Amino acid sequence: MKAVTRRLDRDVDLASAGSLLFERNRAGLAGVGVAARVPERDLAALLADIDVDDDVGLPGCGPVAFGALPFDPDAAGEFVVPAEIVGRAEDGARWRTTITPAESEPSPARAGTRPPSRFTVEPARTPESWCELVERATKAMTDDGLRKVVLAREVRITADEPFDLAAVVERLRATYPGCHVFAVDGFVGASPELLVSRAGDIVRSHPMAGTAPRGGDPTSDARLAASLLASSKDRAEHQITIDMVHDTLLPWCSYLDYEAEPSIVSVANVQHLATLVEGRLSSPPPSVLELVRALHPTPAVCGSPRDAALAFIRANEGFDRGRYAGTVGWVDSRGNGTWAVSVRCADLDGATARVCAGNGIVADSDPLTELAETRAKLQALLSTLVRP
Repeated sequence: MKAVTRRLDRDVDLASAGSLLFERNRAGLAGVGVAARVPERDLAALLADIDVDDDVGLPGCGPVAFGALPFDPDAAGEFVVPAEIVGRAEDGARWRTTITPAESEPSPARAGTRPPSRFTVEPARTPESWCELVERATKAMTDDGLRKVVLAREVRITADEPFDLAAVVERLRATYPGCHVFAVDGFVGASPELLVSRAGDIVRSHPMAGTAPRGGDPTSDARLAASLLASSKDRAEHQITIDMVHDTLLPWCSYLDYEAEPSIVSVANVQHLATLVEGRLSSPPPSVLELVRALHPTPAVCGSPRDAALAFIRANEGFDRGRYAGTVGWVDSRGNGTWAVSVRCADLDGATARVCAGNGIVADSDPLTELAETRAKLQALLSTLVRP
């Protein structure tokens, strides 16, 4: 196969440019068609075997693979190399890559002629049962064992017509500016959290942990944000994630640091503690996928220590998370890429959808408070999908 990349003189709207999408603030990549679909173990060899003719030379040029990896780190991931890729950089540079020859694959099913208007929304586990699970987790916390575990809730939606993926993406863009908006094989979302990016030798991560609702007006939002910043529970939970990200990336770096104090990142209905981690990779830099596999799953979606939290989740949560709380993004043939944590997301399959949300549980967590927080997080996608 051969990939040819050329500059575009016209502007592009990535959401309308392809069925595969990963963008933030209108910068990112969109893909159309399929040049190849491969398991993760074969991806590096496939990308290396593609001849490249690239006049642009930016991260995301040449052949690119999109992926949405599962939460379970032992589960296999699949990648799609689009036959055509359109890119837009933060500085406004635009390009188009075509890969030939491309495989033949059926086009994704289109939504019905009418938008859905009637919906059934059902939690897979009753709120009371989930609160009992939280209480069980708090009793399992020990100084030398489990210190934090993230527990998720699953909600299933059934509509009277198929969901329109393009319409859902547009609503996500409008409702969650500043988030990573993505669509990969029916998996859509708007994640505020950058797991890791690599552009040349620059590496970044923006871990988030600790959440508060938004009150609907600037005064109440400021009060809630101040309480979040002052919360010893949330600050401790946040620091666990920062330390893990920093300590995991450090062996690859000649320089790595993080902000001295967390900031508040607000989305439509909640706000999070967030801290930027940034550094310079030693030569030769690892592929972004090597960094993804080392970082995922972070304490923000799994817990700490990782093995103990994974064991508790597998034994007690009661459902397969699939791609929820996994990671979604892209990688090019030089190892550049951007990957977000797969939260604020939904799996769409015709007229059905699955939405999940989770909370970090520590020893002093209150089940009813945690339940309220999951409801706020679930509302982010429910309000996008359920439109009477």
